[in-house]
Amino acid sequence: MYTGKLVFAQLMEHLPLHTFRRCVAKYAGTYPTLTFSHLDQFLCMVFAQLTYRESLRDIETCLRAQSSKLYHLGIRGGIARSTLAGANESRDWRIYQDFAYALIHIARRLYAEDGFGVELKQTAYALDSTTIDLCLALFPWARFRKKKAAVKLHTLLDLRGNIPAFIHISDGKLHDVNVLDQMMFEAGSFYVMDRGYVDFDRLYALHQTQAFFVIRAKSNLQYRRVYSRPIDKSTGLRCDQTILLTGAKTSQDYPVQLRRVKFYDVEHDRLLVFLTNNFDLPALAIAQLYRRRWQVELFFKWIKQHLRIKAFFGTSENAVKTQVWIAISAYVLVAIIKKCLKSEASLYTILQILSLTLFDKTPLIQLLTETPLASEDLTMANQLNLFEK
Repeated sequence: MYTGKLVFAQLMEHLPLHTFRRCVAKYAGTYPTLTFSHLDQFLCMVFAQLTYRESLRDIETCLRAQSSKLYHLGIRGGIARSTLAGANESRDWRIYQDFAYALIHIARRLYAEDGFGVELKQTAYALDSTTIDLCLALFPWARFRKKKAAVKLHTLLDLRGNIPAFIHISDGKLHDVNVLDQMMFEAGSFYVMDRGYVDFDRLYALHQTQAFFVIRAKSNLQYRRVYSRPIDKSTGLRCDQTILLTGAKTSQDYPVQLRRVKFYDVEHDRLLVFLTNNFDLPALAIAQLYRRRWQVELFFKWIKQHLRIKAFFGTSENAVKTQVWIAISAYVLVAIIKKCLKSEASLYTILQILSLTLFDKTPLIQLLTETPLASEDLTMANQLNLFEK
């Protein structure tokens, strides 16, 4: 019988705790930590994410039911609903933001060589946002409309491994395009966006960083064709043009040439028009790259379905951001473990397995892969064989 660490403790072994301590020291506060440390708070919240807890009382009840095992989980402080609520309200959410980015850095290195359906050496990102509706009476700081509140999760997804490389949490009123002002663009990388991000002044600023964008054009685009390249219409392509913008404002905001690619999507029976500042990739690759933008939509759908980011354990801005960043940390941690153990299981399958086995002592590699556990021979020499004649 395996008598090693609990599954939850095995998971937490993949956390860079020295980095976590640096994040805590960076945002030192006055909230008491002797009886309930930042790590205790983080572990309790990760437990809530992995086991789909519904409330602070739910977290307290479940952990107290396993009180004899808490020390082995890494939780040293006492578990109380009021203590956890106070920690979420008072401890700086930026601790968990910085730690999530540290985990993201590890995960992106692990997935750097993975393919994503397009033959591309450079890094490719998909940018989009999702809105999480809230109750205005409980979350007045997140006013969205007259009678509604909401927060927006703006996410830049690395298409190699579907790891979020940049996340910004805002109230629901922030327009998507404004998040471009807060991003640092990597020279040579591709940024794939929907037409909600069309702002030629900002796109020109991106162009000047020597990064590339692929964006869906709006129907009222004013332009002049400079040159047309030959295409193969059997691939779905309809045109591949070099253009100059002719609008009174857009021609000043983006004064250099653009590439315009039109593609017919047979599956959905629609014409799509893309703009890009890259003139080297084949036109079909531009269309394929935009299709991969749907990975960020799937990411939003996945985390909303499988992580606790739609129902919050606290109502303050600090508590909401703390919970979202710890949820992102849990997602990235599972992705790291999947890669480290070379598991073929999906993230959904891994989460389902973990939700039922956190207090078991089964080795992770046995749970998440098909590798059998090398068990000891427990047969005793003097034990009678039940079926012996």
